[in-house]
Amino acid sequence: MSTTSHPKRFALIGAAGYIAPRHMRAIQDLGHQLAVAYDVNDSVGIIDSLHPQAEFFTDFERFYDFCWRLKRDPATALDYVIVASPNHLHHAHTTAGLRLGCDVICEKPLVPTLDLLDDLALVERETGRRVYNILQLRHHEAIRALQAKVAATPAGQKFDVELTYITSRGKWYHQSWKGDPRQSYGVATNIGVHFFDMLHVVFGQLQASEVYLSADDKAIGYLEYERARVRWFLSIDAADLPAEVQGKKTTFRNIRIGNEMLEFSEGFTDLHTVSLREIVAGHGYGLADARHCIATVSAIRTARPVAAATERAHPTLARTLTNP
Repeated sequence: MSTTSHPKRFALIGAAGYIAPRHMRAIQDLGHQLAVAYDVNDSVGIIDSLHPQAEFFTDFERFYDFCWRLKRDPATALDYVIVASPNHLHHAHTTAGLRLGCDVICEKPLVPTLDLLDDLALVERETGRRVYNILQLRHHEAIRALQAKVAATPAGQKFDVELTYITSRGKWYHQSWKGDPRQSYGVATNIGVHFFDMLHVVFGQLQASEVYLSADDKAIGYLEYERARVRWFLSIDAADLPAEVQGKKTTFRNIRIGNEMLEFSEGFTDLHTVSLREIVAGHGYGLADARHCIATVSAIRTARPVAAATERAHPTLARTLTNP
């Protein structure tokens, strides 16, 4: 059943990608309609089980022309364009959606630099439409509880935090656009941007950033916020999974705050549905909300790795340097 009086009409760019089914299901679960989808790849059979009436194109020009013609009739005009294409195409596809007269919902990372974020703000003003970024961790119950806990502590208290995120990827990853830093912007940006957004939301403004390791499959560094000192480790290497989860899970997400462990590997299934519901209701996260995490990953991506002080090094650093 729709969360609004009038079901919304969506277009989806990047229909064959990993995250596209979550968007398709969210549209269906909320009672809206996927009117048209596009991808250069045609492995999109999942559309049959979720939105069998959706039009589909493998040529962007034909997709864009079709969406433009839908504008002529208020009954067929699109309300939203979802951008779930490879990272390096997000800016171009987002501006295309705005110029179609739609609000745009874009996956992370929205864009790689603040200059491109400012350009999106310009196109927003030109078109009168809005851009929303999927920052799903802001909706996660465990993260919301942590945010409330930190807010309830004395303002001068600074937490010692250890963030570990390991999401195993096979050899295919390095042969895909995700393994090409010119297209994905590297592992810290591709898998880390929404974690850096979460850290900002929970712990305040960023005060310092250092990078100790930046490789094709992992990255390690240190961030200091108003309310926290954060040692972080991101990896797509299954060998980095803790022994207790190897062979049982392919993903490990953990935040250690002082002596307390916040393990939040679960609870991600419905976050795209929650995100979409909030956006349609007028409560989505826009360009200003995404600014901090884009600035953070841009600084990490362009930083030269330095030697780590012991108190700032994630425990994994020594092992990684010994066994590269």
